[in-house]
Amino acid sequence: MPIHAPADQRWPWWPLLPLYPYGRRATLVRELIPDQVWSFEQLQGVYYVAVPIRMTVLRLNQGLLLYAPVAPTAEVRRALAELERAYGPVQTIVLPSSSGLEHKLPVPAMARAFPEAQLWVTPRQWSFPVPLPLAWLGFPAGRTRVLFEQGLPHTDELSWTALGPLDLGLGTFMEAACLHRSSGCLLVTDALVSIGDQPPAVFELDPTPLLFHARERGDEPLQDSPERRRIGWWRLALFASYLRPASLEVPPAGTVLGQAMAPGLRNARSHFGLYPFRWPQGWEREFEQLRSQQAGGLQIAPVLERLVFPRSRQALLSWVESLAELEGLRWLIAAHYDAPVPCQGDSLRALASALGCRDWAVNAGSWDLLARIDRTLLGLGVVPGDP
Repeated sequence: MPIHAPADQRWPWWPLLPLYPYGRRATLVRELIPDQVWSFEQLQGVYYVAVPIRMTVLRLNQGLLLYAPVAPTAEVRRALAELERAYGPVQTIVLPSSSGLEHKLPVPAMARAFPEAQLWVTPRQWSFPVPLPLAWLGFPAGRTRVLFEQGLPHTDELSWTALGPLDLGLGTFMEAACLHRSSGCLLVTDALVSIGDQPPAVFELDPTPLLFHARERGDEPLQDSPERRRIGWWRLALFASYLRPASLEVPPAGTVLGQAMAPGLRNARSHFGLYPFRWPQGWEREFEQLRSQQAGGLQIAPVLERLVFPRSRQALLSWVESLAELEGLRWLIAAHYDAPVPCQGDSLRALASALGCRDWAVNAGSWDLLARIDRTLLGLGVVPGDP
């Protein structure tokens, strides 16, 4: 039964910030595998382009492990305290990414919330624009260890598989996948996702992002229905995947301003009717094409394929193939989008085969903006060229 952690119902300017403030984040807690695995889900985004972010909690023989922490709000800490009373203390906190800012930011606060827990991070952590030691970023020096370089936690219960580190120029990309052998759940962070046809359950806590983007005009009210939620989700998934979907049009500024401040929309929740988007007829085909990239129910997140992996397909394929060889694999839990997703070795082998056959890091259509960003970074020497 889902546990709905209550959200602050005030409507300040938080939707305009890249990450929702900790104190106003609603959290959905779900038990994914009875008495073994739990999901703590929140939303993050800009201008209501919100996508789920997930922390996975594993029950170990002697306590709990937190994989990819989310913002440790009071509601999150209370829910974790309930699990601790039933299954033992939080023993281990894992930051499984070297580059995912949304995963890195909550870690110091989560570590302070559990001062007895050991913190593990992937190698080659980095900060921008100034490279700083982890201790200066709030990571507790006395109990922070580096995965693979200084060992691995709970190897009697968990199997760890590394993707990277891959050189991004300014820093690195690395992801540490973790198989919880007793439940058969494979935990990954950003590279693998499963984008569902329907909105994730966390939007039940606040469907505003879906309703905001389901509209056709800025002066259209935010009306709720299952169909409008589905439309809003399809559009949010396209934004999150491609930044600027090919089917999206931007109306003239005069049109946007002329539709603003309509009755009923003069509030921060509606962004005062400012809606600089236009979705022409047939835009749905772009979402269907996005999901058609899935093989075995999984796909590579498009924004990572074009900006992180354009010259690292072989490293990615090798990682997916190595995951396919893990024994006892039954489910995949990613830090974003749907989870748990049925997943076995054949699912991952089908994905690797599809990735090896299709065009890679495409430059046109939905991928155009991502490709232009990549070419600009290449031209400036910010990211490395072909190895």
